Amino acid sequence: MDPDQTLAALGNDYNPDILRSAYQPHSAQEFSDMLDIPIATCYRRIEELSEAGLLTLHDRVLSDEHRRTNVYRREVDEINVRFDDDELVLNVTERPEVKTKLDDVWRRIAQDS
Repeated sequence: MDPDQTLAALGNDYNPDILRSAYQPHSAQEFSDMLDIPIATCYRRIEELSEAGLLTLHDRVLSDEHRRTNVYRREVDEINVRFDDDELVLNVTERPEVKTKLDDVWRRIAQDS
């Protein structure tokens, strides 16, 4: 994770709000509605956070309109920023891997076998 890119991403409008809300997977439209962010801006911010390694495509779910919709989830639980002399140091705590419903089904099948 590039410290300069990460810090720049955290400093942009809406990005911290999106990251706070991304503890659960949400679509761009859901972020836009929840946080009152224009949808075009929301897509740009999601791209920026993804490029910085802070947000990831979690799944592609079927919407009510029967279209595949990308849902995103944050990759980190904590970011600590420290300045050592002239160097920027980030300590990042990544989130544990999220299990999907399918993971739970496979685990139950394996236990029953």
